[in-house]
Amino acid sequence: MINRNLIRIRVVQLLYAWYQNTNKDLRNAEKELLFGLQKSYDLYYFLLLLIVELSDSYQNRVETKRNKFLPTEEDLHPNTHLIDNKFIRQLRENRQFRKQLAERPMSWNTNEAFVRNLLDAILSSEAYKEYSAIVSPTYEEDKEFWRKIFKRFIYLNEELDDILEDECIYWNDDVEVVQTFVMKTIKRFAVENGDGQPLLPMFKDDEDKEFALKLLHNSILDEKEYRRLIEKHTEKWDFDRIAFMDLIIMQVALSEIFTFESIPTNVSLNEYIEIAKSYSTSKSGTFINGILDAIVQEIKKENRIFKN
Repeated sequence: MINRNLIRIRVVQLLYAWYQNTNKDLRNAEKELLFGLQKSYDLYYFLLLLIVELSDSYQNRVETKRNKFLPTEEDLHPNTHLIDNKFIRQLRENRQFRKQLAERPMSWNTNEAFVRNLLDAILSSEAYKEYSAIVSPTYEEDKEFWRKIFKRFIYLNEELDDILEDECIYWNDDVEVVQTFVMKTIKRFAVENGDGQPLLPMFKDDEDKEFALKLLHNSILDEKEYRRLIEKHTEKWDFDRIAFMDLIIMQVALSEIFTFESIPTNVSLNEYIEIAKSYSTSKSGTFINGILDAIVQEIKKENRIFKN
């Protein structure tokens, strides 16, 4: 689930912090990187848990109304599609989901007002009206309802973004990417998998974890060579006035280009240009593209890298 784009962003951020910190310890930097990536994975489960919490909130609301002193006919005979939703039941009973929450407890209890207001919005929606009108929803209809609701009410929800930022400083940059993974997860659920339905692993494979650590190591350990190349190709600029984030992004990009032969150079260039657009100045993408392209042409002529 932690894709290489998230890893690149984490390494850039960590390297930026590395140079602000007087206590430079590579082992601590490794731990910080893996901790940050673990928090990204926690966000995946926190968002899955939100769906369950919304269902539980509805059930609590139904029970409260039934137990009123003078319940109405609607209070006594509410629509129970959300309570009986077969997809939610499968998610709640999922072994991997339950194991993760047992090992790394998390809760929406401190954000009850948000959950309650979000539930109100869902219950007032056209999607819920259509869903509640189905006499006996199938598993696929139960699942599709929550996929639509997640996309409509949770994905790119600004209030949710603010809550997540307050919950964890690591989540600010992860939200949009992780939310797409949650929607993919919902879509992949199958009734025949029962409580053994696979959820996304933290890393796709061991290579991605190795990629994260190697990228960090070489960005730091080969700093002098990368800085020398950058300085050589920025002669017409005042090196000391180059945006520090631009310098960090180019340093990490060169680490990737030199270290990972299996990653095409143009892929690496494009990824770091996009990072520059989001994390540095408005002109950084164009500037970094020009400098890195010149460096790549030079090291190819010198046969220092052998890849496309």
